[in-house]
Amino acid sequence: MSAEAVYDCIVIGAGVQGSFTAYQLAKKGKKTLLLEQFVLPHTRGSSHGQTRIIRKAYDEDFYAHMLDECYELWAQLEKEAGVRLYRQTGLLVIGPENSRYYELVKTTLKKNKVPMVVLTRDNFSQHIPHVILDEGHGAVVEVPAGILYADRALKTAQGQFQKLGGVIRDKEMVTDIKPGPVVTVVTSSGAYQAKSVVITAGPWANRLLAHTGLELPLEVAKINVCYWKEKVPGSYDIEKRFPCFIQTECKESKEHIYGLPSNEYPGLMKICYHAGSVVDPDHRDQQTDRSDIDILQRYVARCLPGLEPKPAVVESCLYTLTPDRHFVLDCHPTYSNIVIGAGFSGHGFKFGPIIGKLLSELSLGEVPSYDLSPFRIRRFHGNTKSAL
Repeated sequence: MSAEAVYDCIVIGAGVQGSFTAYQLAKKGKKTLLLEQFVLPHTRGSSHGQTRIIRKAYDEDFYAHMLDECYELWAQLEKEAGVRLYRQTGLLVIGPENSRYYELVKTTLKKNKVPMVVLTRDNFSQHIPHVILDEGHGAVVEVPAGILYADRALKTAQGQFQKLGGVIRDKEMVTDIKPGPVVTVVTSSGAYQAKSVVITAGPWANRLLAHTGLELPLEVAKINVCYWKEKVPGSYDIEKRFPCFIQTECKESKEHIYGLPSNEYPGLMKICYHAGSVVDPDHRDQQTDRSDIDILQRYVARCLPGLEPKPAVVESCLYTLTPDRHFVLDCHPTYSNIVIGAGFSGHGFKFGPIIGKLLSELSLGEVPSYDLSPFRIRRFHGNTKSAL
């Protein structure tokens, strides 16, 4: 293959992280190829769907720091493309007042000077109608939080990448990765070479990493994405300023339950359980566990009386989970020109622009803009293994 045909970088996986990585590389004038195994757009991974929550309400300070720049980058992309990608709704965080997680979230918001409103039992229903606040639970609203229009964001990042001269090839499954000073990536349609490769393959990450002799402790779970019908149309509507919400824990569950105002489907509110059952991404429909839906039905019946307590629509999404639920953003331990973005654990979408920036920096051998120690592979302490 001639030198002209060698890319600066090949990004494998055109979900939100891969698309933003490719876009960031193209912005730096790098010759970049974005590969996707399915026909675009598709609904088989973790980046599809109309909406995601964007928030700084985290128990970890480093996420809130990263989100400062993230909001700026989302706004910059909106301006560049002339497309609306974010809408402020506020985020209602509810949880047991004396619980560690709820307290840490409040601390993070205060520490980072995020505008917030603390609600009391006396004024809660006045501000948040049609929601029952449990005895002993606190409530705080993170004012700048809101929703991202996910499908639109993905399409916009890919479109901007192509405008900058980037190449997208979909329906090309990667069948081999041959490491070296120049990496060869073999697909169902041919072979490509690049100075560096970024793997952002979501639930298929370990399948690709196997070609490089690495296996990470990643677990793939199927999440049931549920939409619930309003008894009275408009009760939980985005136009009536109903916020997104996170219930950190409750009588029904120790896991988070989260919701977004009715917006995607008229009269239906999106409420999901932040956990699912282990699944093979290529056989997702064989996973029929509905125990999470049973939990949600009990929660909705008890705490959201304005909704029918049975989902009207159930879709699905895949989470790729690390043991600590933090991301993997790192170079391959053996091959420094192979970069890995993985394990976004169901909360990575909002970080797309900043993760794209960080992965592009790693692929170019630059010093990352943020401390990546929480995201390094070495934290797994031998919980990785040779896949060869």
